Amino acid sequence: QVELVESGGGSEQAGGSLRLSCSASRISGRCMGWFRQLPGREREGVAAIRSDDGRAYYDDSVKGRFTVSQDNAKNTVYLQMNNLKPEDTSMYYCAVTAAGGWSFCPLISPPYNYWGQGTQVTVSS
Repeated sequence: QVELVESGGGSEQAGGSLRLSCSASRISGRCMGWFRQLPGREREGVAAIRSDDGRAYYDDSVKGRFTVSQDNAKNTVYLQMNNLKPEDTSMYYCAVTAAGGWSFCPLISPPYNYWGQGTQVTVSS
């Protein structure tokens, strides 16, 4: 079992920045992902990072604006969100795979077994 706790959400103007944090009980050897979901919509993958080597993966909608990073000593993953847009408004969740050994970290939900409670991000125009 892996426990995840997100923090850092809030409200921001378009063009602003927010940083989300996800503290996990363990991340070694796993993929850590950031997802977002609006009510009534499917959850979408935003970014992911492979904890072994820090290799990052991004959805096209956030490339160049969002950066995922990790602090293995703190078992914490971050999502730095810059140049925020109103369409970034959503509930954001971090998630972790149960096992490691991934050749790449996918941006789809099924391989991620443990999820945080979510943190709301609201971007106004």
